[in-house]
Amino acid sequence: MIRAFLVAAVLAAPAAAAAPAQAARATEAEAAAALDAAIAGPWRSEANRARDRYRHPKETLLFFGFRPDMTVVEIMPGGGWYTEILAPALRERGQYVAAHNNPNASPGAAKARADFLERFGDESVYGRVTATNFGKGIMASMAAPNSVDMVVTFRSIHGLLGAGSAEEAFRAFYTVLKPGGRLGIEQHRQREDRPNLPGANQGGYVKESQVIALAEAAGFRLVGRSEINANPKDSADWPDGVWTLPPTLALKDKDRERYLAIGESDRMTLVFEKPAR
Repeated sequence: MIRAFLVAAVLAAPAAAAAPAQAARATEAEAAAALDAAIAGPWRSEANRARDRYRHPKETLLFFGFRPDMTVVEIMPGGGWYTEILAPALRERGQYVAAHNNPNASPGAAKARADFLERFGDESVYGRVTATNFGKGIMASMAAPNSVDMVVTFRSIHGLLGAGSAEEAFRAFYTVLKPGGRLGIEQHRQREDRPNLPGANQGGYVKESQVIALAEAAGFRLVGRSEINANPKDSADWPDGVWTLPPTLALKDKDRERYLAIGESDRMTLVFEKPAR
């Protein structure tokens, strides 16, 4: 079910989904059509389609300001859930770049990178998928400075915090984006009136205020926030953190039906802009 957008009062104009001026060649209608086609694509598994009701990919990407003629960098795409939507939507007119793990870090990292490129190697479906290095100490090497229209990251901020590299990451996002470029973030959300869960990665949950502070410290301006991916059933205090909930279900059969009924996590959806010079 599509939830209504809640746009931050800081917006100077109502369209939080408006693209940066230098990347506004394609229209929102064209973006919607490209996303519809990608989301309906036969290359997507039924298991991945089942998660659309929690992740709202079309609404989320339009809110970020996605257009099919952009250069878009996805941070740490993991198994490629969003890649199989973004890359086909960008195939004809844009460019998809995966800021992947550094293959020089370990044999496991090199294999994960190779497996990702093999999975998304069919150019007739995904276009030319490019993978660049992303890791502590080298994050800004993911793209040339001032070359990217949009950076997107989905449920990765807790991992950056756990690795002690969140500040570097946000500075790198700022560096590679063009002036006026957008940073779109979806992240498991902790309630503001509670302490963070223990551990460096905070059990996967991060407060909106913490994410906004990281972005603003790097130079970004918050231009919109949405409740598209909110889930009020998620109390964000589970025994194994966010991984207690689906799709991970870390406790396996223990209280399984309870956690399935809750669904995936409550998530913030934020969009920032690199100020135009």
